[in-house]
Parts: sequence; C-alpha cells; structure tokens
Amino acid sequence: MALVRKRSTLKIWGDVIFAIFLREIKSQSTDKIGIVWSVVSPLIMIGGMTAMRTYLSGGKDVHGMPTLFFMVYGMFYVQLFIGTLVKASGAIIKNKPLYAFRQVQPISSIFAISGFELLVKLFVMIIIAIVCLFLKIDIYINDPISIIFNFLKVWLIAMSIGIVFGITYCFIPELKKVQILLTKPLFFISGIFFSLQDIPQQYWSYVNWNPLLHAIELTRYAAYPAYGEVGVSYFYLDCFTLLSVFFALACYHIGWKQAISR
Repeated sequence: MALVRKRSTLKIWGDVIFAIFLREIKSQSTDKIGIVWSVVSPLIMIGGMTAMRTYLSGGKDVHGMPTLFFMVYGMFYVQLFIGTLVKASGAIIKNKPLYAFRQVQPISSIFAISGFELLVKLFVMIIIAIVCLFLKIDIYINDPISIIFNFLKVWLIAMSIGIVFGITYCFIPELKKVQILLTKPLFFISGIFFSLQDIPQQYWSYVNWNPLLHAIELTRYAAYPAYGEVGVSYFYLDCFTLLSVFFALACYHIGWKQAISR
C-alpha cells in the first residue's frame, strides 16, 4: 500500500511560491535578453545618473560622502521601490488562471514575483560592488545591518502598496494610470539628486512625508556617518512600514476572494 504523506499548510505555501517563482524566471527568459536586461537596465540608469551628478558637482563629495555612492543608494532604492510596486500590483491579474487550483492564492504570486524583483536588485548591487573592486574604488560601509534593514523596509512598503493596488485593479482597472502618475515624481522628491540638508529647513515638511527619502538618507548616514542624520528618523520609517503591511494585509483579507472572482 502506497504511503501518503501529508504536507503542512506552510510547506504547501512554500512550494507554491517556489513554483510561481520559477514560472516568473521562465517568463522572463522567453526572449534572448529577458533576465539579462532586467539587470543591465538598472545598471545603465544608475551609471548614467551618477555620471551626470558627478559632472554637475565637479567630482566633489556630497556632505562628506562620495558622489558615486550618494547616487547609487538613491537610485537603487527608488528602482527597488518602483520595480517591486509595479510587479506586486500586477501579480494578481497576471496569475489569475492559476487560482483555479485550490492551493494557489493571490498572496503566493505576490510574494513570488516581489521576491524575484528583490533578488534581481540584489544581483545588481553585487555587480556594482564587483565593478567598484575592479576599478579599485574603496567601498566603505559603517553600519551594514542598518542598510540591510532599510533595504527590506523599502521592499515591504513597495510590496504592501502593490497589494492594495493589485486588489483595486481587479475592480477598477483604470487605477493603473493613477499608479503611474504617483510613481513618476519619486525620482525628484526622494532625494536622489539632492540631500535633505540642501533644502532650507522651512521646506522640509513638503518632502519629509516620503518614507523613501527617510530610507535613502538614513542609508547614506549608515554608510558614511560624516554625512549626518538630519531631518529623518528610523521611527517614522518603521511606523510607516508596519502600517503599510497591516493595511495591505487587511485589504487583502477583505477583498481577495471578490477580486479573483471578477
């Protein structure tokens, strides 16, 4: 008599996420430069923007921090946020045929696709580090633990907002246009090209609501303490992360069944 093994709910969930993760890799590999381009494209943008900022600043440091790493941290975080948000928000509709299987739920596809985006961005950072070592550019990180946690917080915020958008897309597809309008200004209000210290203090309230700005500035400070921790706080970033995750999970719990049935 054949032995039937029962899998726990957590094991089934993990297997489903892994299967969707592999499916995402396969879908990215349908053309010759699919996965390669997902890595090369951020590198090109980071390189171009860094070269522009270095030229405009005359090669000088930005508040005690090399211009190269000043730009890399800013560009990397914004790309991580936008990439994860776009992938997470489209995950539910993209994998809708899979929900015919009882074991597959929308949250699994969101985690799998967001996780793929996270790994791509990690690979981009590894390539940047290798290039810096090859060019003999010193990499200095004073507090790597804080940088890792800031990185994960940005990813969680992006995925949480993506879950909310993904649920609402099933009811109102036109909201994709709203998402595009909301994400485009992030390149200008998240401190990629400037430091919060460059803005007069009376205007900080206009940009200080942005958690991405807090994450970027705190990461720069964690890497180079001479940069300074001015106008930003871990408390705000942590609270925003927790509230985003709670709100996203609440929205998902309330509306996922109605969303996939439409």
